Amino acid sequence: MASVLVRSLAGLAAAAVIGGAFYVAFGETPVLVDLATVTTAPLQVTVEDDGVTRIRNVYAISSPIAGHLDRITYSVGDRIGEGESIARIHPLDPPFLDTRTRTELMASIDAARSSIAVAEVELTRARTARDLASASHARAEKLAATNIVPASELERLLGEVELAQAQVKSAEAMIALRRAELASAQARLTQPGQTPISVANGECCIDIVSPINGIILSLNAKSEQPATVGQLIAEVGDPADLEITVDVLSADAVRVRPGSRALITGWGGTETLEATVERIEPSAFTKVSALGISEQRVNAVIALAEPPPAELGHGFRVIVNLITWSSDGVLQVPVSALYRDGGDWAVFRMEDGKARVTRVEIGHMTDRRAEILSGLKDGDRVILYPGDSLEDGSLIEDRAAAE
Repeated sequence: MASVLVRSLAGLAAAAVIGGAFYVAFGETPVLVDLATVTTAPLQVTVEDDGVTRIRNVYAISSPIAGHLDRITYSVGDRIGEGESIARIHPLDPPFLDTRTRTELMASIDAARSSIAVAEVELTRARTARDLASASHARAEKLAATNIVPASELERLLGEVELAQAQVKSAEAMIALRRAELASAQARLTQPGQTPISVANGECCIDIVSPINGIILSLNAKSEQPATVGQLIAEVGDPADLEITVDVLSADAVRVRPGSRALITGWGGTETLEATVERIEPSAFTKVSALGISEQRVNAVIALAEPPPAELGHGFRVIVNLITWSSDGVLQVPVSALYRDGGDWAVFRMEDGKARVTRVEIGHMTDRRAEILSGLKDGDRVILYPGDSLEDGSLIEDRAAAE
């Protein structure tokens, strides 16, 4: 009897071992998955793009006249005060004279000298005539006192004196005119490199001054050179008056409003800079992306909330995050937990160690998080990156717990 009982127990044990082996071999093994918890937290929807800093008011300084620009002692980045001279322009050097022109000018000089000599002779004659007329008038005045010379004769002699004096002044003016003609002819003989006295005294040059207190942003003419009217010489601006421009897709621009909050990152510093949208330009432009796709983009101008850091300058690259929507408390899940189930959004929710398909309604979405309007509650656990092997009711196990 005892042997029969032993054989029965041995058979049951063998059957249990065989059944366990079959269960291990053919039973369902839990799928290791990554899990995330549904939480209520702040959420911001942003439009992110590269932006460029720029000084709000850049003053272009150009040459008001054609002339010769002296070498500029300033360098890019130097500070300059309002009214300080950036550059000095003096007249261009005269052109070289060919043989014919030089001969003509020499002849003009000789003619001017001869004209001066003739005018001096005429002046001598006029002075002599004036002296004679004055003497005749003086004698007539003495005779008129004794009624020997009538009053009419005295008046005639006085007129001759005045006429002679006018002729003297005319002769003197003619000499001055001829001397001016001589100086003009001599000046036209000036060759390049012969500096006139007025230039040496600094009386001929024009100083180009800075209109504001700021720094020099660019120098288009550093060395000494000829300058034309309107030629750009330098650009100056105030580095404290900084703004940011960012071009965004026109579809994103319609969701951005003036006054919207913006965050500036990627400028080289560790802190995030607060800013606001100042304006959205009314017209778009076409820009070809790196993939060769034509896009319609719109410029948005961003104003910093605080004075910019000293390290941030004109033309620096930054990353602009334009906040189009935000909330302090939103039920949300990672975007990597969502997938399409027909025309709806769905997630795999963990329930009693199994994956359960749960359809959800989503609201606002970023590239990482999505707002859940219905279908889940705070504290639910969902599967990240669900694979094709998962289905409703599949056994699952948290990968982090298994490790």
